[in-house]
Amino acid sequence: MPIFILNMQRLVYILAYPFLWLISILPYGLFYFFSDLMYFLVYRIVGYRKKVVYNNLSLVFPDKTKKEKKDIQKAFYKHMCDMLLETVKTLNISEEELKKRYALPNIDFLLDLEKERSILVMFPHYGNWEWSIIVNVHVKSKGFAVYQKIDNVYFDRLIKKIRGIWSTTPISQKETVITMARNHQKGIRGVYGIVSDQSPQVHLAQYWTEFMNIKVPVYNSPEILARKYNHAVVFAKVTKVKRGYYSTEFIPIAKEGSKTKENEITDQFLRLTEEEIIQNPAYYLWTHRRWKHRDKVPEKFL
Repeated sequence: MPIFILNMQRLVYILAYPFLWLISILPYGLFYFFSDLMYFLVYRIVGYRKKVVYNNLSLVFPDKTKKEKKDIQKAFYKHMCDMLLETVKTLNISEEELKKRYALPNIDFLLDLEKERSILVMFPHYGNWEWSIIVNVHVKSKGFAVYQKIDNVYFDRLIKKIRGIWSTTPISQKETVITMARNHQKGIRGVYGIVSDQSPQVHLAQYWTEFMNIKVPVYNSPEILARKYNHAVVFAKVTKVKRGYYSTEFIPIAKEGSKTKENEITDQFLRLTEEEIIQNPAYYLWTHRRWKHRDKVPEKFL
């Protein structure tokens, strides 16, 4: 990377980090008041990706009225600001506090499952997936959090630091295959958390199917790895109980990945994600252009 760009990234980080750290130590009343101010700026003033969000909602919910879609849109932006700041809050949140705010009602199911094999925990971009690192406090296997690298190397390190709290090992998407292969070869059991509803590049897509009644390319690498290494697969169903409080239930998808049919894991993950979205659409990450390739379906997938 050119030294000029690196220096600029460092400058941006140096200016931003003290502000982020200050936010992370605010008492919750002030913390969420600041989130409200952020919502006003992002939604009312800047209008960050408002058109993308509204278009996505129109695609997925064609029968909803304009008012209904606008209400979902506003609720989404409020939640998005909460979730972004809650990620920052992780810098200075205690284990006891996070356990209280991110409940795991059936964690025993995961603990029993890990006695037999490695586990792939699949998350959609729903609710709060960042605070799921608290899972690593409970499990005995080594915990891995798969993440997408950030262009700014200093903020990338910060995200790794946040996701690396409590002995969680952050690994990039490119490192996931190597890490799983190495652990499998050495007989090391792991619990791998991965957000799995991204939109792959069209030329790399190996599977197209309907998601929210729209045919799109889907990311099926988690299934491929689970079938190859015979991992158990579970879905993390996140419920926002109230502001700042979540509950995550682990729903079994496959006890032994190698015994599943092709696309079975991916399809079940998508159906469970759809159920969450339909139940409360405001907590899905609508700023992603998830359906941008819908008009590019290859003939063999029609």
